[in-house]
Amino acid sequence: MNEKKCWLVVAVFAMAMAWVESSVVFYLRTMVDRIEPYQANPLPFFGGLGKAELIRELATMVMLLTIGWLAGKTWRNRIGYSAIAFGLWDIFYYVFLKLLCGWPNSVFDWDILFLLPLPWWGPVWAPVSIVLLMILWGTLASQLEGSPRPSDSRSRIPWALNFFGMAIALYVFMADSLRVAGTSPSALRTLLPTYFNGTLFILALLLMAAPIFPELRNLVRQRSINDNLRGGQQLLPTRTGSTENVS
Repeated sequence: MNEKKCWLVVAVFAMAMAWVESSVVFYLRTMVDRIEPYQANPLPFFGGLGKAELIRELATMVMLLTIGWLAGKTWRNRIGYSAIAFGLWDIFYYVFLKLLCGWPNSVFDWDILFLLPLPWWGPVWAPVSIVLLMILWGTLASQLEGSPRPSDSRSRIPWALNFFGMAIALYVFMADSLRVAGTSPSALRTLLPTYFNGTLFILALLLMAAPIFPELRNLVRQRSINDNLRGGQQLLPTRTGSTENVS
């Protein structure tokens, strides 16, 4: 199977998984009367659902990594496909949730993004902007695997910036949870953030985008090489006066 077909298979898997995820969340939020998460007592205590939900989140990450591992042939290829799967899964999760229950009302609605290690809060546009970067990088990484890349220390700089951006983004998502962590379990369950540091998050987003630029340069370089190879063919005369292609 070529890389384009692999991309499509991963995309179909991610969208199917997004439907399962949105359905489960729809069921849970209906049970606890929290279709819209940003309301009083957003994480009510409801039997043993809390632990089950935490394990379900971990299982989701394992599934997304597994499809990337199966689709790719090298470590970089596999990470690329995992990034594609994660990105499409997250975007279509919101699309399907909108179809199922009418929420989110807009990309500015607050959502509980994740529960580990603490609840993450943010407007819908924030995680969507991150996963769009993941899809773009994952596509470039998976479809351009055979092209040469520099191996000097400068190639590590974009990833250092990326990890720094990830740390900043995690802080922005969990800033309010960090503030009340350690006080009481009920403080985290009843927490409703009132401010999202959009400026700091945009900075984090720019840093996280750093690995994309080397991939884009590599794409331009590869296309230039291919164009030169095609343009290097010349027509030379033969003894009979006709021409022939030589490269």
